[in-house]
Amino acid sequence: MSKSLKRVERALAEAGVETAVLEMPSTTRTAAQAAETAGCALDQIAKSIIFKAETSGEAVLFITAGGNQVDADKASALAGEPLGKADADLIRAQTGFAIGGVAPIGHLTPIRAWFDPRLSEFEIVYAAAGTPRHIFPIAPDVLIGLSGARPASFTA
Repeated sequence: MSKSLKRVERALAEAGVETAVLEMPSTTRTAAQAAETAGCALDQIAKSIIFKAETSGEAVLFITAGGNQVDADKASALAGEPLGKADADLIRAQTGFAIGGVAPIGHLTPIRAWFDPRLSEFEIVYAAAGTPRHIFPIAPDVLIGLSGARPASFTA
């Protein structure tokens, strides 16, 4: 079992969240792939989008519905500094995850995070569990609490 997957499972267990991490038969690297494999609506996929804060150099997280795109200007305004593309090294160093399996929880270091209100329209959403083949179902309000994300409008 991967270290990344173990961190996500540990974060869920330590929070007392009873959910099963699902190993999917095919990759879930994209929201469309995850929705198809999970048999859910595209917007039920909680995408973890990481940006690099240009002033501080830290990674910041935007948890958004699968069909939505993060608006860079709105996201920068929330972060209070310009945001740019985060490279694979920054993502791995600060979250512990590789691109394609970034979970919204279980990061190596604390991360500033925001949450797309569109996800709260569903009873259950699905998020990456640290690998390109693992996801977990969770209630949006529980995910907000676990991730420390703040609900905000940041999509295009």
